[in-house]
Amino acid sequence: MKRVLLTTVAFVSCHFVFAQSGSYNTNKFHQLQEILPTPNEYRNASGAPGHSYWQQKVDYVIKAELNDDNQSLSGSEIITYHNNSPDILTYVWLQLDQNNYAANSDAALTQTNGKVENMSFDAMERLTANSKSKLGYTIKSVKDASGKALSFTINKTMMRVDLPQPLKPGASFSFSVDWFNYINDSRKSGGRGGMEYFEDGNYIYEMAQWFPRLCVYDDVNGWQNKQFLGTGEFALEFGDYKVSLTVPADHIVMATGILQNPAQVLSKQQTDRLEQAKSSVKKPVIIVSQEEATNKEKSHSKDKKTWVFQGDNVRDFAWASSRKFIWDAMGVNVNGKTVMAMSAYPKEGNPLWEKYSTQAAAHTLEVYSRYTFDYPYPVAISVNGPVGGMEYPMICFNGPRPEKDGTYAAETKYGLISVVIHEVGHNFFPMIVNSDERQWSWMDEGLNTFLQYLSEQEWEQNYPSRRGEPKNIVSYMSSDKSTLEPIMSNSESIIQFGNNAYGKPATALNILRETIMGRELFDYSFKEYAKRWKFKHPQPADFFRTMEDASAVDLDWFWRGWFYGTDPVDIAIKNVNWYKVDSQNPDIEKTAQRKKRDDAPKTMSDQRNQTSIKQYRVERFPDLQDFYNKYDALEVTESDRKRYQSFAGNLNDKEKQLSSSSVNVYLIDFENVGGLVMPIIIQMQYEDGSKEVLRIPAEIWRRNNDKVSKLFVTEKPVKQFTIDPYQETADINPANNNYPELSVASQFQLFKQQQKAKQPNQMQLERNSASGAATQQNNK
Repeated sequence: MKRVLLTTVAFVSCHFVFAQSGSYNTNKFHQLQEILPTPNEYRNASGAPGHSYWQQKVDYVIKAELNDDNQSLSGSEIITYHNNSPDILTYVWLQLDQNNYAANSDAALTQTNGKVENMSFDAMERLTANSKSKLGYTIKSVKDASGKALSFTINKTMMRVDLPQPLKPGASFSFSVDWFNYINDSRKSGGRGGMEYFEDGNYIYEMAQWFPRLCVYDDVNGWQNKQFLGTGEFALEFGDYKVSLTVPADHIVMATGILQNPAQVLSKQQTDRLEQAKSSVKKPVIIVSQEEATNKEKSHSKDKKTWVFQGDNVRDFAWASSRKFIWDAMGVNVNGKTVMAMSAYPKEGNPLWEKYSTQAAAHTLEVYSRYTFDYPYPVAISVNGPVGGMEYPMICFNGPRPEKDGTYAAETKYGLISVVIHEVGHNFFPMIVNSDERQWSWMDEGLNTFLQYLSEQEWEQNYPSRRGEPKNIVSYMSSDKSTLEPIMSNSESIIQFGNNAYGKPATALNILRETIMGRELFDYSFKEYAKRWKFKHPQPADFFRTMEDASAVDLDWFWRGWFYGTDPVDIAIKNVNWYKVDSQNPDIEKTAQRKKRDDAPKTMSDQRNQTSIKQYRVERFPDLQDFYNKYDALEVTESDRKRYQSFAGNLNDKEKQLSSSSVNVYLIDFENVGGLVMPIIIQMQYEDGSKEVLRIPAEIWRRNNDKVSKLFVTEKPVKQFTIDPYQETADINPANNNYPELSVASQFQLFKQQQKAKQPNQMQLERNSASGAATQQNNK
């Protein structure tokens, strides 16, 4: 770093200028008023629901029968639609999500493909199955309460039902829909629900988006009837559900809501175990054992049982059914209220599922409730089946299983714990804080992934969280900009969906909590948002405004950069100038300068001249020497001392103290290379080895978004300056974060093939090793 002596002790204050390329509209600290919707009586300027906020309510009475012979579902539903809006409605829209699996669906027709030279058998099977698909709804009838047929129009994954007369504000309308559909094999056709076939001749059914459901009608979009293309999830209304599910008599059914007829579908022993599980808060109680489930796998009963469930104030209903299910449960104390955490899984899931699933569900309820609101529902269920991870009120579907020998890799273990936390966590976002997933995936996936990260970190020390830490999003934020979209993008148009909708918003919230706002302000504001919009329909502006309203922190620059932009974080130290106060005392200043001169390394020319030049001319001809040949400008003279005494005599005590100060002043030039403004977190490592970290708010960039300079005053000389020492801002280029520059080490691997190796199953390796050693010992 460059060192300069200050000739006076007076410092000139900095003068800020606007970035040359900037203006009021392009400055990164320009407020978001023209982007966010205008506050109104439904959604106010603080981010809270307005005094006239309203939302619709939809109640369902559903009867459905599962056909285990041809894997189909027949159903009938009575829908009661309550118009709480101030508008008169002449029709209602329903979602027909099963039509997404039809061969001629927009999802199938708009899917793009790459080269097929190395297509796998599984991929070919899926392609063939999709092209011959018989999936999708057969709508048998739509009738009013008197049994009169209603006019309806099916538009791909949407159905409009025309009302016989306009539905006025405050009025309700009931109608029925009867339907039939085959159940998709999710291993072949994908999807968020479906069936899985096992070699023992049995199935697991995970039934999701399985009935025609009302679209949301709200004050922002009117009808949210955007077509389902497979990625953007669901916008739904709250209501009460009574659902009767007829299945083979040897099946166990897990579902949204509370079982209404346990005596008719469960044995006395099973109901007793369930009651026992309520008070078991340390370890799950087995309700249906592996031995009992294995015995039922062989029965294939042709008899039927009907399970009846009631779910109140829920936005959806899902269920799972199989004779293969093992079932365990435990009670969870949520602020004095007992909630049942449960899991259902086949023997293929053990021992992994019996050990971790229900415990992970219980952990989620405890942690999420602390950061948001007390979990309001009576149960939370995790089910193992064909779906890798998907969420519904009170129930979710999760995929990881161990190897056939019962061993599992660490990746599988933590994958199960994480997916259970994530999917159970979705009960809070969006099942209760009911955002519009069809439009804004980040509002449920991003917020939920952030809380998943907090929950994972409370599971065990050094938990290997995939998302949440700023360093984990660097590769995405530094990738090709043609593959990036702002977080504020529609769900169906996102290229890197996982990074955009899950990873980046979760990281942004973690940075807000740890670096921008601090934990106390963030946690209070986040909880306020959750409480304000519990059982309501929030929009992005409601979240942005609430976080600012509850914290008194202006975050418009943050939302603009992280949520509306694609710029990365890359802050660089461009230059450092080092200043010392010139005391003008010759005994101090000249002595220091002389030492610096004498200690300075000799140049190569100087070193070689000492031996190559035998005699200088002034030595050969002494008459050429004069006063200056013997004069040393850094020798202290009497005239120097007199001048200093005259200078010091005119100083008061405070000026003398400042004049003799030994402080170090550093002027550092910073550059915002990446474009995303962030706080400057700078670590100073002093020459004595100690360190100090200073945190400068992002507002330092408010008048020049590209370049700023900042003075730092220290008592000790600084050896090294480092930006973002704890990797908390997602800075993509650590190479320019140090002054003087440091070499940043990278690693390379030697390999024989390009294929990435699967993470080893250490449990299996150790078991095989022990078994081999035992065999050798026995052979001896």
